[in-house]
Amino acid sequence: MNVFELTRALVDIESITENEECIGNALFAQVSDLAAQHGGRAERLPVAPKRFNVLGYWGDPRVTLSTHMDTVPPFFPSREDDEDIWGRGACDTKGIIASMIFATRELLDEGHKNIALLFVVGEERNSAGAFAAAQSPRGSKFLINGEPTENKLAIGCKGALRYELIANGRLAHSAYPELGDSAIEKLLDALEKVRRVPLPVDKMLGQSTLNIGTIAGGRAPNVIPDQARAEIFIRLVDDGDQTRAAVKQAAGDRVEAREVLAIPAVRLGSLSDFETTVVAYTTDIPAFGESWGKPYLIGPGSIHVAHTAEERIPKKQILEAVQIYKRMVKQLITQ
Repeated sequence: MNVFELTRALVDIESITENEECIGNALFAQVSDLAAQHGGRAERLPVAPKRFNVLGYWGDPRVTLSTHMDTVPPFFPSREDDEDIWGRGACDTKGIIASMIFATRELLDEGHKNIALLFVVGEERNSAGAFAAAQSPRGSKFLINGEPTENKLAIGCKGALRYELIANGRLAHSAYPELGDSAIEKLLDALEKVRRVPLPVDKMLGQSTLNIGTIAGGRAPNVIPDQARAEIFIRLVDDGDQTRAAVKQAAGDRVEAREVLAIPAVRLGSLSDFETTVVAYTTDIPAFGESWGKPYLIGPGSIHVAHTAEERIPKKQILEAVQIYKRMVKQLITQ
């Protein structure tokens, strides 16, 4: 199949986070075929039950092309028109995977070695696959991480700070609220204070931002609620220490602020003759650390349509990405 057909085939495999087994098997088959044709090796690297990373390598890896195989919900299948391939994961990151596989195939056909492909699980939730891969490095000196950057080399990306805010109260009949203790009112008070927390600004990365993503709680409209919770997500422009302390202070002693994820903002490498950009999202790169080499971030597609019902990837950018990845690998191998 060609690169567009592979992109659509991958999109059509539902791979919402924690349900990556089928996509993992499909990618293992792709990488295994490529390994058999060019004297490489393919491995499944366990992460959790029915969850594994996929690794393929040829020679002693010096440059690793990597991205994640999981997607956000909801799943919807692929379609295409003259310009784009549509579907969940089209740009985040099934089209990127296809570009990396085809770039590697062409490099191997040209006689290049010391390359690796690494596809990981769990990026959309907690970078579980990248954290696991960081414990098993293979000597790679450079990591090219794929995310939608419209084929521009990202020189910086924001970090992430996730909290679950949990409030507990006491049930009572709503006609006698003085007999109860409203968990929802506690949570709303805490959220109001969290929204007023001053967030840092960075000259390159811009403004740190806050999103209150979910709110749940209560039993019925005529019952004083005994439980309530919310999830918040802050895009960091620094290491997050200042924001972490401010959130806990805002939550106070009436609401538990349970930290779920903390990933600092990162500055990334650049290469000559590549257009650059700065992105506001978080990637697997901090979870990898330097274990798979100095990180670079680039990939086809726009983040503005990722996670939306309009997710798509331009066919032109997929083809461009194949050549971009080849050029980067050749440049980095010689460094």
